[in-house]
Amino acid sequence: MAGTFTYNFDTSTFKVFSLAANGLIQSDMRRLTTGKVITAITTGSSKDVDIAADVAKAAYKASWGLKISGTERGKLLYKLADLLERDADEFAALESLNVGKVFASAKAGDVQMTIDVFRYYAGWADKVQGKTIETNENKLAYTRHEPYGVGQIIPWNVPLLMLALKFGPALATGNTIVLKPSEITPLTALRFADLIIEAGFPPGVVNIVNGYGSTVGQAITEHPLISKIAFTGSTLVGRKILKASSESNLKVVSLELGGKSPTIIFDDAYLDQAIRWASIGIYLLNGFSGQACTAGSRIFVQEGIYDEFLAKFTVATKNLAAATGDPFAVGTQHGPQISKVQFDRIMSYIESGKKDGATVHTGGARHGTEGYFIQPTIFTNAKPEMEIVQEEIFGPVGLSSKVIEAGNDTAYGLACHIFSQNISRALRVAHSLEAGTAWLNCSQSVDKAVPFGGYKQSGIGRELGEYALDT
Repeated sequence: MAGTFTYNFDTSTFKVFSLAANGLIQSDMRRLTTGKVITAITTGSSKDVDIAADVAKAAYKASWGLKISGTERGKLLYKLADLLERDADEFAALESLNVGKVFASAKAGDVQMTIDVFRYYAGWADKVQGKTIETNENKLAYTRHEPYGVGQIIPWNVPLLMLALKFGPALATGNTIVLKPSEITPLTALRFADLIIEAGFPPGVVNIVNGYGSTVGQAITEHPLISKIAFTGSTLVGRKILKASSESNLKVVSLELGGKSPTIIFDDAYLDQAIRWASIGIYLLNGFSGQACTAGSRIFVQEGIYDEFLAKFTVATKNLAAATGDPFAVGTQHGPQISKVQFDRIMSYIESGKKDGATVHTGGARHGTEGYFIQPTIFTNAKPEMEIVQEEIFGPVGLSSKVIEAGNDTAYGLACHIFSQNISRALRVAHSLEAGTAWLNCSQSVDKAVPFGGYKQSGIGRELGEYALDT
């Protein structure tokens, strides 16, 4: 699919034209600050997936895969990054509409990292090499890397960056792609299709099919022409994808799933620094509203500094609440949730915490009277068995405890955040936690060259870095 876009933020109007060969249903896109419909997107069907898979296979055989050198693939990826850099303002605006993230942060963060990811994998495109293996004087053994043909399903929370994390290594290594963006945040993916064409990728190498998980997502997962699935989303859906992939053609599967990450603050930490990073870790400042799988939403504070930490963290949280508003407004740091469904889900977790006996220290209610805004919230007196401690909330809700409890006491193992001046202790704790990524004295410091992924029910495989080329 490709689209033609016009938008006027002064009058809050937005129009998009999209095509689906067999789409019958339109999905409403809403302005998250008001809840009002701003446009409708046609959704695809399983027949569209059939068409996309056939086209992708034909392109793989005719003009991609092993038919094009790594050097040429790298040039195309560099061109793609240049085009995105040229259109950075437009994509930041679309991402802000898509997700509700602060415009300036979307441009400096999401769009810039997307550019960086494509340039990083452009550099790798001609460096994916096999090995020769000595056996005996009469035999020669060697290995080489061959593309799969990949189906990709990305989530709604960081749609543009997730597209890059999936596209970058797949295109660098010669795969053709069938991608499904989230049905509630397809705008940047649909617009990105235009850049794919402008960059000069052969027709059929990249195919974007908008639609619902129950139709388009399932069709991609089960399709016999697709040999690999890369999925980012919930653990519940990840299980379904594993099952469907095994029952179809035993697809290779990589999954980046949920998290319930601990933030552990020792009494020798630089407290103001820890508070700043803890705020970033859970609320994800600049309008992201806690909607990240790595959110450090379980905060464990050493006894001697608990009261001081809580007092200062409360001030930081209230300051953030005061900066809640329209993502396009100057000064906004905290934006809306992604949808009415997500808004209701987060509010239900807050009510569950209250019912289970946790104390709402600050926040705990909606912000304003329209849109999908929720006050940044702190729970205290939270117990390990409570739903708010065990489940991924995906919203601006943090927990604080007077003791360092077991950071591993959850089904997830995506990340952890540790604050201490004693680097030996911090490393020992990091090594003992079941977490794919450990951040020491910082949070959410994702880098294009550093592998990312989880333990336990947080996923299978790694994204970013050299590791993603083999996932």
